[in-house]
Amino acid sequence: MKSQETGWLGNMLGWGQRRQMQTCEVLYASAVEMARDPAFFADHGVADNVDGRFDALALVVSLVMRRLNSCGDAGAALSQELFDTMFADMDLSLREMGAGDIGVAKRVRVMAEAFMGRLDAYTAALDDADSKALAAALERNLLRGEETASEGLIDFVFGLERRIAALEDDLLLSGRLTR
Repeated sequence: MKSQETGWLGNMLGWGQRRQMQTCEVLYASAVEMARDPAFFADHGVADNVDGRFDALALVVSLVMRRLNSCGDAGAALSQELFDTMFADMDLSLREMGAGDIGVAKRVRVMAEAFMGRLDAYTAALDDADSKALAAALERNLLRGEETASEGLIDFVFGLERRIAALEDDLLLSGRLTR
């Protein structure tokens, strides 16, 4: 019965509280949906491949985690759960693609470290409302040095940040990124 209460992800991560897991899963699914916005790929030069999708997701999750950290202890806890959920999903995805146990752990660690660097760069640029620093971070990470960040991309990211920042705490803490 416990496995039905927590689901497959909860079992894998050892979570026992259904509400927290569901909130985190809903929030992660919402972040994935936001990161799949065709504008990233069609309008702003993000590569529509595994790396580009990871980078778009890393950007969106960074924005969400940044906002969650303004929601007190509950937000900080949900931010950590979101991070854990994202990398549990990365682990599962790599395994489904046929990577071995040792290789998966190493790859997930590298991805997590890369994510943390992105989180720091995006947060610093957004906290300072620094378009140049944001452009440099986007060029280095989201565009992987292949293109220059256009004003349209920078405006798009600032727009996403404003949209997430405008969410009421209760809505965000319930796992929703839309009203």
